[in-house]
Amino acid sequence: MHALTSSRLLAGLLLGVGMLMPPALSAANPTPDDPATQVRAAFDAWRVGTGNVFDLLADDVVWTVAGDSPVSGVYRSREAFLRDAVAPITARLATPIVPELQQLIARDDHVVAIWEGRATALDGRVYRNHYAWHMRFEHGRIVEVVAFLDTWALVRLME
Repeated sequence: MHALTSSRLLAGLLLGVGMLMPPALSAANPTPDDPATQVRAAFDAWRVGTGNVFDLLADDVVWTVAGDSPVSGVYRSREAFLRDAVAPITARLATPIVPELQQLIARDDHVVAIWEGRATALDGRVYRNHYAWHMRFEHGRIVEVVAFLDTWALVRLME
């Protein structure tokens, strides 16, 4: 198959599944309240210890942790998510999770962050996990998240 034809087919496929935005829809000059800009800034703040993505959550966020882990499930508020999912994880860590954002994909009010987090567990082991968070924004706040992660790594930490 001709390389140009292959490239067009791949671009069409990515566009069809929402992973590539046509030039007319891409944000050439994102604004500070653009969801992708907000998420990138939150990850930067998290990495240096001055904030995190959870600062962007609406009070009534619906956060779903996919899979089968001790914290998998649906949390129907920021408070419930932080208390019942985040706190049990951080209680087992000697250091904060340091995120490394690997890819950010955005379209309209949806942002997908692919990232890796590392920390040191209380027992001295390295906790390393890979994440994909699909976030939906309304009025500048995250109102819905589906979080995918390596549940085996999380189970080992929680044991």
